[in-house]
Amino acid sequence: MLLPALAALTVVSVYPVLRGLWLSFRNTSLIFRTDKFVGLDNYIALAGDEKFWNAWRNTVRFTVASTALETVIGLVMALVLYEAFSGRGVVRAAMLIPWAIPTVVTSKMFGWLFDGQNGVINYLLVKAHLVSHNVNFLGSTRLAMPTIVVADVWKTAPFMALLILAGLQTIPHSLTEAAHVDGASPWTTFWQIKLPLLMPSLLIAAMLRALDAFRIFDLPYTLTGGGPADSTETLSTLAYKRIFSGLEIGPGSSITTAMFVTEGLIAIGFAFFIFRRLRAQED
Repeated sequence: MLLPALAALTVVSVYPVLRGLWLSFRNTSLIFRTDKFVGLDNYIALAGDEKFWNAWRNTVRFTVASTALETVIGLVMALVLYEAFSGRGVVRAAMLIPWAIPTVVTSKMFGWLFDGQNGVINYLLVKAHLVSHNVNFLGSTRLAMPTIVVADVWKTAPFMALLILAGLQTIPHSLTEAAHVDGASPWTTFWQIKLPLLMPSLLIAAMLRALDAFRIFDLPYTLTGGGPADSTETLSTLAYKRIFSGLEIGPGSSITTAMFVTEGLIAIGFAFFIFRRLRAQED
């Protein structure tokens, strides 16, 4: 009975990974019409490629910043939505609207908001006398990546809140009620009871988000195209340019393999802390 699901999983997930790994050991170029086995040559060239390391650093920075902000903001949102208040169901449904909007639409929306000439953000900043002139957010090597992070946080923080809220609902009410009877403050109840019990769910949500953030493509590609001066180039956009624009299948596949290995290391790191936390709760 599991055979159809395993077959579909193999075709959709396992085969592309193995195929990409195989291509990374070959010099396959559609421009020069070459296809030969080159062993580790692509990886050796990748190790000395500054564009690759720049994209890798940008991807790691984006992943760390967006995951941290979305986890903290999602936790706050989940704590608010966990409490009983009038219209809570409507607020929970409305919260998911940013997450449901396609990422390309989000990119265009934030492109208009942070436009260097006619953007709403610049208008508000100038009117509030916080800046003396319009700021070119997406054209600045210093501000382009933070702008992309803001767009990603706006879109994905509700998803994190949904995952964390599910974890909050697994905490027995008897524990929080007992703490309230004993005179514990809301902050003490959160810090001593809710947060330790919520930590496994919080780590799982952060792991899922970090793995997804590391594959970021659509936001930087649509907003900046990897610029200015490669300051928002990520591994996904670089691999896309190498494979589909440069038609360098082999070198591009080595980038995707490096992404896969890095994501594997991220998953292993999170899994270590998750299992450690679960064992601590069992003890």
